[in-house]
Amino acid sequence: VPMKSRPQLVSITVFGGIGDGKTLNTDAFKRAIKWIAHHRRGGGTQLYIPAGVWLTGSFNLTSRMTLFLAKDATIQATQDTLTWPLIDPLPSYGRGRELPGGRFMSFIHGDGLHDVIITGENGTIDGSGDVWWNMWRERTLQFTRPNLLEFMNSKDIIISNVILKNSPFWTVHPVYCSNVVIRYTTILAPHDSPNTDGIDPDSSSNVCIEDCYIATGDDLVAIKSGWDQYGIAYGRPSSGITIRRLTGSTPFAGIAIGSEMSGGVENVLAEDVTIYNSGFGINLKTTIGRGGIIKNITVSGLYVANVRKAIRIAGNVGDHPDDGFDPDAVPIVNGITIKDVRGVDVLQPGSIEGIKSSPFTQICLSNI
Repeated sequence: VPMKSRPQLVSITVFGGIGDGKTLNTDAFKRAIKWIAHHRRGGGTQLYIPAGVWLTGSFNLTSRMTLFLAKDATIQATQDTLTWPLIDPLPSYGRGRELPGGRFMSFIHGDGLHDVIITGENGTIDGSGDVWWNMWRERTLQFTRPNLLEFMNSKDIIISNVILKNSPFWTVHPVYCSNVVIRYTTILAPHDSPNTDGIDPDSSSNVCIEDCYIATGDDLVAIKSGWDQYGIAYGRPSSGITIRRLTGSTPFAGIAIGSEMSGGVENVLAEDVTIYNSGFGINLKTTIGRGGIIKNITVSGLYVANVRKAIRIAGNVGDHPDDGFDPDAVPIVNGITIKDVRGVDVLQPGSIEGIKSSPFTQICLSNI
């Protein structure tokens, strides 16, 4: 996916934006996106966010645009959760991931888009997640928390040279997407923040994640493809996923596959990965009722330091959306290669526990 320079540039200030950290800019962002969508130029438009703190509610992007954050620019989510829009659950999940029913829209959202770039001079997108984490801890949530960035049914997406922090839930969630590049990106959230995964490619193909630093409260990268009977029915796998030069720490896994993988996960390459102060290095997780297949997974060049378990492949992990799952839908795990791994201060090197009715096959561990 090539990085593009746009022939047309507009600043958020043109649309009434004020970067004082106090003024709510939701309408300014919506006016800007509407103007870009209406005044489409051949090569697209760049929306320039100058230095400052730009407080806003959630908003949608449009096709053929670049969201460019200058140095010292922060797009900050409002903590007024009462104004947050609700959207339908994903069809491959059948309900919100946390609670039945719909879900809150991501902070920055896109559906059915193409040719979208989020980049800049290492400006910041801050999800102000603590208000959502506290609602989760206090069990006062009514619907599933919002992601920080979510693209649905979209293609040709680049996220680069930005800092993403304090997501309410998963940080970057490309779902039903293709041709997605995430590089030179820093993702941060407190170690005790719930479910703040870094990057979750979900029923998406041709995804490249490279040269990223991630330190969050949950899996750094988690590859998914739907949940039990809903994911089986939707039937869209995640495939062609490349992860390279990833560094970070988490109480959970550096790279996870699953546990929601009912549409299948195949053709994944992870190389030159450094995980420290973490729960797991690599964690492949599924369970009876998931269905789907995990196949052709290669991890090469993994370094782990101060982790509880370096490598885990498990067939008894994860919950179900409801009682409608099929207990005969057993996942298939076939063709896993993990090679050139070294670690220090590792409590347990690893464990592999399959499923009796569907044994895991063709697992190769080499030079560990």
